[in-house]
Amino acid sequence: MSRRPREYTYRPAWWVPGPHGQTLWPKFFRRTPRLSLRTERWPTPDDDFVEIHRLDAEPGAPRLFLLHGLEGTVRSHYVGGFFAEAKRRGWGADLLVFRSCGPELNHAPRFYHSGETSDLTFTLARVMSEHPASSILIAGVSLGGNVLLKYLGERGDALAPQVRAAAAISVPFDLERGSRFISTGFSRLYDRHFVRSLRRKAEAKLACYPDLFDHSALRRARSIYDFDDAVTAPVHGFASAHDYYARSSSLYWISGIRVPTLLLSAIDDPFLPAAVLDDVRRVAADNPSLQLEFVSRGGHVGFVCGRLPWRPRYYAEWRACEFLASHLRVRST
Repeated sequence: MSRRPREYTYRPAWWVPGPHGQTLWPKFFRRTPRLSLRTERWPTPDDDFVEIHRLDAEPGAPRLFLLHGLEGTVRSHYVGGFFAEAKRRGWGADLLVFRSCGPELNHAPRFYHSGETSDLTFTLARVMSEHPASSILIAGVSLGGNVLLKYLGERGDALAPQVRAAAAISVPFDLERGSRFISTGFSRLYDRHFVRSLRRKAEAKLACYPDLFDHSALRRARSIYDFDDAVTAPVHGFASAHDYYARSSSLYWISGIRVPTLLLSAIDDPFLPAAVLDDVRRVAADNPSLQLEFVSRGGHVGFVCGRLPWRPRYYAEWRACEFLASHLRVRST
């Protein structure tokens, strides 16, 4: 692996104190890189659609496939960071926008969720068929990281050899403990923000499908756990939020991963109790495909570093792409 540039050696920025500062700074102050992206809309096998944002590259160049987090979009700060890293390295890139996260609500009587891997399966297969000479690298952030790890665990040894490596950032490995944790203390700020956004979409979907779920249960929902119990679970065939979390949490799938995969998380992540990362360590100890980098500070998808406030650096996307690039070099020698 190439030596890290000094400015990207991860030391949390002194001027962004605490886990909440690390979490919120990029959202409000990070500059979005200007890149030329194409947007495509692909019909899905169930007569719905997904939106894909694409960065072109030379034929045969590696391609980075991206999965965003809960209620993320192409405007999410880390998405711009990943596209910029791909551009700098001469890679192409493709972002899958989960259903209902684009400018138009999806048509089918369903949404997206933390364990839903069929859209990833469908879109990744199409990307690989369009670029058969390209190595594929996959990165997922937060909810998208959980989807990615579950997908890799499901596939195991059957994963397409075109996929060389993966990286997952700030993953909520245990969905139930994460949903409980985010509804306590200052983290309730994030919980309420997500619930407001999810409720708006659920209300719009209910206008099209009045019997999709219990409207009164949605009105009573005050947390992500409540929302998942009222909407996510019944819409997607789970008995309850508990059932949904038990069957979708990536903690129970990572033992089956057989491709080199980086797990980058901060112990002070305000979305997840630190004890969950101890459980991940225990499972990963028996899987040589997993490389864990659990740093003490960094918040949730923060990882802000740099000596000066007017010259911030963002470590996560760079580190993920360094890891992915190292496996391109290993496989090509």
